[in-house]
Amino acid sequence: MGRAVTVATCALNQWALDFEGNLERIFRSIDIAKSRGARYRLGPELEICGYGCSDHYYESDTLLHSFQVLAKLLESPATQDIICDVGMPVLHRNVRYNCRVIFLNKKILLIRPKISLANAGNYRELRWFTPWSKARHVEEYFLPRIIQEVTGQETVPFGDAVLATKDTCLGAEICEELWAPNSPHIEMGLDGVEIFTNSSGSHHVLRKAHTRVDLVNSATAKNGGIYVLANQKGCDGDRLYYDGCAMISMNGETVAQGSQFSLDDVEVLVATLDLEDIRSYRAEISSRNLAASRVNPYPRVKVNFALSCSDDVAVPTCMPIQWRHHSPEEEISLGPACWLWDYLRRSKQAGFLLPLSGGIDSSATACIVYSMCHQVCLAVRNGNADVLADARRIVNDETYVPEDPREFCKRIFTTCYMASENSSQDTCNRAKLLAEQIGSYHINLNIDAAVKAIVGIFSMVTGRMPRFSVYGGSSRENLALQNVQARIRMVLAYLFAQLTLWTRGMPGGLLVLGSANVDESLRGYLTKYDCSSADINPIGGISKTDLKNFIQYCIENFQLTALRSIMSAPPTAELEPLVDGQVAQTDEADMGMTYAELSIYGKLRKIAKAGPYSMFCKLINMWKEISTPREVASKVKHFFRMYSINRHKMTTLTPSYHAENYSPDDNRFDLRPFLYNTTWSWQFRCIDNQVSKLEKKEGISLAEDMD
Repeated sequence: MGRAVTVATCALNQWALDFEGNLERIFRSIDIAKSRGARYRLGPELEICGYGCSDHYYESDTLLHSFQVLAKLLESPATQDIICDVGMPVLHRNVRYNCRVIFLNKKILLIRPKISLANAGNYRELRWFTPWSKARHVEEYFLPRIIQEVTGQETVPFGDAVLATKDTCLGAEICEELWAPNSPHIEMGLDGVEIFTNSSGSHHVLRKAHTRVDLVNSATAKNGGIYVLANQKGCDGDRLYYDGCAMISMNGETVAQGSQFSLDDVEVLVATLDLEDIRSYRAEISSRNLAASRVNPYPRVKVNFALSCSDDVAVPTCMPIQWRHHSPEEEISLGPACWLWDYLRRSKQAGFLLPLSGGIDSSATACIVYSMCHQVCLAVRNGNADVLADARRIVNDETYVPEDPREFCKRIFTTCYMASENSSQDTCNRAKLLAEQIGSYHINLNIDAAVKAIVGIFSMVTGRMPRFSVYGGSSRENLALQNVQARIRMVLAYLFAQLTLWTRGMPGGLLVLGSANVDESLRGYLTKYDCSSADINPIGGISKTDLKNFIQYCIENFQLTALRSIMSAPPTAELEPLVDGQVAQTDEADMGMTYAELSIYGKLRKIAKAGPYSMFCKLINMWKEISTPREVASKVKHFFRMYSINRHKMTTLTPSYHAENYSPDDNRFDLRPFLYNTTWSWQFRCIDNQVSKLEKKEGISLAEDMD
């Protein structure tokens, strides 16, 4: 009868401008799809060149090399007898489009340009591409000669059309179009399209996966149909980690789920589904059928090919499954770990160095590296030859097999406790014990000699000796002396990263890891060019609250008992003198706000788009049980003063794993001035006026109650 169709989707770890590697991974996914009986294969958005090419999209080379890769795909026997749907940039009439190129047996069937471009947050597609604005319109695209020589075609359809095979009808969406309020699948479904495809370049954000899954399932819950989603995975050259989650859904239910985090460069999902289930599902939705009778038809590209076999009655079809979501703690353990592995192997360095202070942030960073080592050993145990080859190259041993995470950690991870006269023995012991439990190569050193040398030079030149405030110094002196310690640690971190392996008779250098969390960055509670300045930072997009929960997760899942004392200790920079041998300085006292409050400020500032006045208005209701309007006003003013005074630090922020939607990353996600009028005079006056009104109103209410 021809009713059971077999389709494949994939998650590929593509890399921007790695045309050779990208082609190899595309071929591998097609081979796997064909071996599992698929007749249609969908890949991620812009998979040929890699999604993150940024301003390289302007270059004609990027277009040229993309067509060269397409020619290789078209002429290969591997792509015969399967509809292949690949992504690449295409220049049509001197306008650049983000496109799907769909081909079969050396013939291009359709080039489908993206209609809704992603242009918020981390995405800047309107900078490089133009959306296709001609709904249900198709034009002739004149193929470059390199493609004509393979296909024998001079022109192919270009535009908003669908494919009509011998047994069904397919329509394409591209990433953002699923999220748009007027998604194409709505009208396509009403016009009889039964299989919707979506090629995505969607990145990981904590607690986001369920949103994507819900959108895919809801796309066919109201209208019926099969929805096939492909996604990029891994780090393709910047702060984002694309988190896979390829999936196939039918009639509102998931039938195939891909992994969100893994070290597999190629992951293919295949599902066999019954077209009659779509037709019977749609048959009883009268509102859908009435709307379908009035819909404007899409241009159809006829394809002399079927996704099913003529005799398929006995072919088993896939059943619905329950999607398994990771907890936020699991996401922190796995996402940044996979991002670190991609960065390490692609940068061709020999490992990482982390200044380990014995506090929550650096300890959480160390745990993420340890989790990465777990993932590497697990992948090798499961037969991943790519991971094994990368591990051998990193440790410079062609016979090495990573089996024990602690042993692998010893080879590729160096931790360093940099003590000063202001450091406590407690933090030193915590750092040492954690290093022992994860297996890192640990160094203890003291920076006092370097600090005294730097301050001595200043004293010799100026004739003045700065003092800490506890010894009678001013706040300027106190802060300067703290900053000297912090910056010396950064210099030493890079020195040891470059030469530690040399002293051990090993080749290569180490990547320096930073460990400033998203809340500290937002508040500016860090020294510019201190240990927050590093090569990369796996926790820079994660809140302090989530990191504490992650530490608890590591205690329970990795049996890292050293973390218990780290969890119970108050966060401290340990840059001011000890009092009776004990730490007197704490982060929250220094900041003038708690980490929990910082997270709330961050979400209101970025996600809720609140300025000082709007934030005050929201918080007087949120905190009405614990703070008066005047107290709320004081807190909001203090936050915005500190945020604006320190915003300049964001311009030099270490590239960080993006995990939160309130990240203050100045590179492209959170675009703000870095020179503010820090008095906020107009905004704060509005707050003060509102406080006066509220207090006056409260006074009237109290007087009435007394009467």
